[in-house]
Parts: sequence; C-alpha cells; structure tokens
Amino acid sequence: MTGPESLRAFVQSLEARDASGETRRSYERTVAAWLAWAEAHDADWRAPSRATLRAYLAEMATGHARSSVAQRLAALRSFYRYAARSGLAPGDPWGAVATPRLPRRLPRVLEVEQVERLIAVADEDLAAGAEGQAVAVRDPDLARALALRDRAIVETAYAAGLRISELAAADLGSLDLRRGELRVLGKGRKERVGLLGRPAREALRAYLDAGRPVLAARARGAEAGPDVAVFLNHLGRPLGPRGLRYRLDRLFRLAGLPDGVSPHTLRHSFATHLLEGGADLRVVQELLGHESLATTQVYTHVSPSRLRDAYRQAHPRARA
Repeated sequence: MTGPESLRAFVQSLEARDASGETRRSYERTVAAWLAWAEAHDADWRAPSRATLRAYLAEMATGHARSSVAQRLAALRSFYRYAARSGLAPGDPWGAVATPRLPRRLPRVLEVEQVERLIAVADEDLAAGAEGQAVAVRDPDLARALALRDRAIVETAYAAGLRISELAAADLGSLDLRRGELRVLGKGRKERVGLLGRPAREALRAYLDAGRPVLAARARGAEAGPDVAVFLNHLGRPLGPRGLRYRLDRLFRLAGLPDGVSPHTLRHSFATHLLEGGADLRVVQELLGHESLATTQVYTHVSPSRLRDAYRQAHPRARA
C-alpha cells in the first residue's frame, strides 16, 4: 500500500475501535501531514532514517507547544503500530523518539462557593424567564424550558463529573432518577455509572416534566421523530457539545467566574471536592472513568484554603 492508502486503512481501524470523531480527525490530519512531508523530502515513510525523524521533530517543535508535539507523536506511534501489525511497515520508528517532558499543571478548580453561585445564577435565569435569555425569546414557555434545561445541565455535570461529550450523548434509557444513576460511555467506549444527588435529580425531573416536552414539540421536518437524547436544543434536536459549551459559558459569565473556566472545570471540581470531603482515591477513579489511578492522582493536590486551615489548627504559633 501507498502511504495515503495505509492512512485510509488506519482511519477505518479507528472507526472499528469506536474512536471518537475528534480523535479520528486529529490522527488523520497528523499522519497525513507527516506522509506529505516525507514524500516532499524523498523519505521512505515505511522506514525513515533517524536523521529524517529528527528533522521532522524539529519542524513539529517550531511554533508548537510541547503538549501539541506530544499529541502528534502519539498519533504517529498509533499509526505505525497499526502499520506494523498489518505488515505495512517493519516497525514503529517513532517509538524510540522521546516525548517532550510536559510541565505538571494542576487542573483549574472552583471553590464550593463558586459552584453554589453558578447554580444560583441558573436558578435566577429560571426566575427571569424570557428576560434572562441571551437572545430574544418571545415564547415564555420556551424561555422556561431552556432555563430548566440549563439548570439541569449544570446540576448533572457537577453531580456526576461528566465530560461534555458524555452530557451530549446522555439518553433517556440510561437515566434512572429513582436510583439517581446515569449510565454513560466514556473514553474507549467504557461504560460507567454517574451518580446523581438529590438536587440533580430534582433539576432533571423538573426539566423532563416541564421543559423537555416543550423543546421536543418544536422538532420539524423529516427528522422530527421522537429523540432519546436527554438534553434538546431550541429546535427539539439533541444539544451537541458546542451548544452545551455555549450555554455553560454563558452561565459562567453571569456568575462572574474567572476567565479560563470551562465545562471541564466542573469535572475537575467534582473530583477535587470529593477527595477533599474524604472520598477514597479509587472510588473517585471509578466515578471519573479513569483507566489509570495515576490519572486521578492529579486531583490529590491540596487547596490553599485547606492548607491555611490545617496550618491554623496544627501549628502552635499560628494564632499567636
């Protein structure tokens, strides 16, 4: 096979493994760029020399963050592992190339009071009706439905520590309000159960009773059949990741949260608050759906406020 033919086969193998669309597109772009570069420099993509690899690595590193280079190397290694298994290449030449050392960064986390402020803003949005919407909404029933939905999104995201893609993919058949459970498919199509506390269950119940039917009734055209997605947009169709980010970012601004707060910040906050409350690290790992415990350990950092409290309580001269 030629390089492009091998790439097409690789992408098909990713689809067969249920890799996300974002992963497939990212890997395809990365490998296509490498194959085009190798051809332009008369290099054999099947067994490139070390000098060729160093030259391309230097080009990748120019103007790109270390994290971006590491992601591209991961894509190239995945491609060559597939090529080696399929007999398209003798091995993985990138396997011997060291991944750039990434700086250890603690995830951004909200204080409990900030989460409560965010939820309060969602409640105020509900009380404001049409006046509270970011765009003009003349229909008061629609305005209330959107506000009920947004409040349920915030409560569910924080209660279960869900990724934005998991929120978008949540369906009615996977939701059990009586037990307070939501089954989701995480990375690698790994299923887990997200737990829902009383506020999240109440917010979801209010949305499902009085909000979702209003949104579902707005579906039009050939695709207007019944949809099983939990969260619907103003047209009655599933609310996708982009729409979820837009609605959550709006509430973040209204709550006056710091710049850089994202939907994933709620997931970070979920994990950190559980650990600070005394939850076992392996329990948090299971709730987050992490494959490795090392991934979860990033949340074991101690907040500055907790450090100060411990210092005041334990140091003999802290209150002198």
